[in-house]
Amino acid sequence: MTLIGIDHGNKQMKTVHCKPFVSGLQQSTTKPFGKDVLYYKEVYYTLTDQRIPYRKDKTDDDRFFVLTLFALAGEMAARGCSAGDVVRVKLAVGLPPAHFGAQVKRFTEYFQGRGIIRFSFNGKAYEVYIEDVGCFPQAYAAAATMLYQLMDDTKAVILDIGGFTADYLLLKNGQADLSTCDSLENGVILLYNRIRSKANAELDILLDENDVDIILQGKGVDYPEAAVRLVEQQAQQFVGDLFSTLRERMLDLRFMKVIFVGGGAILLRRQIEASGKVGTPLFVDDINANAKGYEYLYQIEMMGR
Repeated sequence: MTLIGIDHGNKQMKTVHCKPFVSGLQQSTTKPFGKDVLYYKEVYYTLTDQRIPYRKDKTDDDRFFVLTLFALAGEMAARGCSAGDVVRVKLAVGLPPAHFGAQVKRFTEYFQGRGIIRFSFNGKAYEVYIEDVGCFPQAYAAAATMLYQLMDDTKAVILDIGGFTADYLLLKNGQADLSTCDSLENGVILLYNRIRSKANAELDILLDENDVDIILQGKGVDYPEAAVRLVEQQAQQFVGDLFSTLRERMLDLRFMKVIFVGGGAILLRRQIEASGKVGTPLFVDDINANAKGYEYLYQIEMMGR
């Protein structure tokens, strides 16, 4: 029995042991050239940097299930599971806190009832049986292992800045308050689109998402100074706008601890710390933190059954 946590992000798929990969797929009825080819139900799939457009409900089609197979193949290889044997999997996944109540049943059922799932990855045959699925709130899962630090705080906020959404969840003495949570359409994809549009219109420069990441990581020495300045200014404005939106929702981050999780928070850490709008920022620097948190919460739940 193997417990595997998977974070189904709009921008990236994350697991515990593997490098994140973009949530994008290409499919073909003929075998494509190259590596990381997955074959499932007579269709070949490869990963692409062109992510799937934002989906509030990821169960509308099978694309996120196929991405799950890529994630499972990577994790099973990392954990030494033998190809060819039926691997019984306990799957731990998550949803944004604001969508949790409405979607948890459908998202859980999305992975169940498929029997033995047969597919191949890079020529190796796999057989997987998903025996159980546990679903947990994003953000809360990423911060789960540090909640003990917040037990004495009457109020704290977890802020998960992801691809399309920024999810916030209020904590009271370390316990999640699901009555004060939401998913704002303030993820870094919005920032990318703003930067690409302004760079093209004002500087006649074409920047893709990877270019923006490189600049925000402080590695943009090969880019024009004007482009670097534009990216930095837009990122700072994006962070300020996000905090102002939260203040409108009666969350003044200057007077509480804020646990920042997610790839967007890691990317924008300099801007967050420079904003002056957060009293005590705490960062979960592991981009795989949600996936690890799902496994951690699943184990706790099993102990309580």
